[in-house]
Order: sequence, then C-alpha cells, then structure tokens
Amino acid sequence: MAAMRELTAALDADLGDAFERAVRTILDAKGRVIVCGVGKSGHIGRKLAATLASTGTPAFFVHPTEASHGDLGMIVPDDVIVALSWSGETAELGDLVSFSGRFSIPLIAVTSKPESTLGRAADVLLALPRVRESCPHDLAPTSSTLIQLALGDALAVALIEQRGFTSAGFKVLHPGGKLAARLKTVQQLMHSGPEIPLVSDGTVMSEALIVIAGRRYGCCGVTDTDGRLVGIVTDGDMRRHMGPALLDTPVRTIMTADPIVVERELLASTALGLMNRKRITAVFVTEDGRPVGILHVHDLLQAGVA
Repeated sequence: MAAMRELTAALDADLGDAFERAVRTILDAKGRVIVCGVGKSGHIGRKLAATLASTGTPAFFVHPTEASHGDLGMIVPDDVIVALSWSGETAELGDLVSFSGRFSIPLIAVTSKPESTLGRAADVLLALPRVRESCPHDLAPTSSTLIQLALGDALAVALIEQRGFTSAGFKVLHPGGKLAARLKTVQQLMHSGPEIPLVSDGTVMSEALIVIAGRRYGCCGVTDTDGRLVGIVTDGDMRRHMGPALLDTPVRTIMTADPIVVERELLASTALGLMNRKRITAVFVTEDGRPVGILHVHDLLQAGVA
C-alpha cells in the first residue's frame, strides 16, 4: 500500500508528464507495441502485452534473450518498444536497446533508476519511485512488481480512452468464456418473427390466452393498427381482472400500457439488470416503436449472462 501511494504521488508529479508522452508515443506509432523484460519484470511485461492486445493496441511480448538469437526480426521500425527493468541494468536487454537506437525505434523505459543504462537510452523514461519491497529482506520483487503492474494497467486504460475502444470492440477480441456471454447483445439472444407473442388491440382475452399459452413467455404484446407496441398482457394483469367476463374482455381493457422495452443493440447484461430492477421476466425488443423480438430471463441465464 505504501508503494502504491508513492506511485500515485509520482504520477501527480514528474511521472505524470512522462506517462502522457508514453501514451502519445504509442498512439502515434503505426506498428505494434513490443514489450520486453526479464525475470519478474518479464512476467509483468507479458501481462501488459496481453492487456494491450486485448483492448485495441496491437502488442506482443519478446523475451530479450530470444531477441538476441533471431527474434529481433519480429520488430520493425514502425513499432514501439516498452522495456521493463527495475534496476535498468538488465544485461539481456542490451541488444534490444542497441537495436532500438540503430533503427530509430522509440524506446519507452520503465525503471526505478533514471541514471541507469536503460534510463539514459530511453526516448521516454517512466521513472518509478524506489519503493521498499514488502519482502522482509527487501529482496523479493513484490512492491516493485505491483507498481510496474499498476503503471502498465494505467497505460492500457489511458489508451482505451484515447482510442475510444468500445465494448463492441472488446467483444470481437474476447469471443470465448464468461466474458463473451456478458458482451452478447439483446439481438443475439432474442426471439423474433413468429415466435413473438402478439395480438392486436381489438383482440378479446379468449384469443389472447391462446397466444400466451402457445408460447413460453407468460405474456403477449398488444399492437395498434400501425403495428406499434402499445401494451402488454401478463399473468399479473389477468389475475387482477379475473372474473366471469374475462374471456370476452378486449385486451386493451386489461393490458399494461407503454410497457418496458429495449433496443436490439443493448448489451444482454444491461437488459438483465433492467429486468431485475423492474422485476419482470420478459421484455419486448422494439425498433421505431414496433416489436422485433422478445427476450426472456431464461434465455439470459442459459447464455451465461447472469
């Protein structure tokens, strides 16, 4: 926690200006972000590269040792190199640093020692505060890797904001797993066409009940002569009007007018939140006021949205 407070203070001071230059350097690059590091810094670097790549900034990790044995060929002049080294004197980074200077590839250094070899060679220096490790011997990388990780995530988030990277873009890069389910849209899960339970506003309840029973949603939508959704008939509406005359009653008499609706582009997770708040199990999907689908809470649960 002390290390994080020191990092915050540094970002409010000189590190903040360097951070902005680093973001701008990456945004201006036509190529990829090449992240490199050795040891624990390397592990943090791999995470940074993965986060950047998954949020709209093409990036990958190059191990400095492998770079010296041919992987330098993976780096081109349009790229940007982000090198992590707590000491700034990691010997394995030497060839990468030289390669950067030789081909004028921008080098962003993340180190705690600005006067180090890496720090002096950098085009943009992100000088981290020299925090004490939480290890009782002040040796095992703990506090230092934490603030490296935090700074890397901050870079990724700043780039997300500057690029205007949206949840739709996130979905394209995360097609599998629980995250993909949360990023599904209403259109992907809704029922459309003949599956939509609809009746006209002149229909009597005896006919509406047949439509409701023929579907599995426990409701039906009511449309006017222009095909616009003007109401919904639910189990609750029928219970409130239960009586001998119910079957001959026009649906417009017992329907709930101006029902809650959603748009097809809405995230399914957002639709689920709305349904939970309103305590409803189904919602109609409309376009220009006309029903184009219906979404049931069971569809959301089966898709793993909840």
